[in-house]
Amino acid sequence: MGNASQRHYAVWTTAWGPMGAVAGDEGIVRVVLPHYTRDDLAALLAWEHRPAEENRGPFEPLIARSREYFNAHRADFADIPCALPAAESFFGTVYRACRDVPYGATISYSALARQIGRPDAARAVATALSKNPMPLLVPCHRVTYADGRPGGFSAAGGEQLKRRLLEQERRSVPDSC
Repeated sequence: MGNASQRHYAVWTTAWGPMGAVAGDEGIVRVVLPHYTRDDLAALLAWEHRPAEENRGPFEPLIARSREYFNAHRADFADIPCALPAAESFFGTVYRACRDVPYGATISYSALARQIGRPDAARAVATALSKNPMPLLVPCHRVTYADGRPGGFSAAGGEQLKRRLLEQERRSVPDSC
């Protein structure tokens, strides 16, 4: 993918609409879920990550799995490299724990906080997840309030998109991989 400062982006179609991502040598750094038109999304990613170049090559595994996912097939993103914050940082700890939430399952913000050894940090967990730049890879849509309500979702489409993702995972067909 070039030198460490080089970024690439791609936009592709899914059953729910165009989605896109940005990557560098460290892996995926940004994922945008379906919401925008293809041209608007390509322009957004190119502008946000100047001087990124359009190149689908680094994204082929993500493209294939996201298409499966948005066609209601189980898709596992766990082995797709992404640029997570440092493991010893709070955000890094939260994102790594979130990546372990199984497909179709949910966990509460407070349970995730307990899981990472910070039982008093449910709000901080929610804040970290609200800044997640890689939805699906870090499946923050699977983290909810303790009473089961979905909670916030900072991706374009908001709480309605979060509900839709969770509903689809609960109804999806077995692995097609």
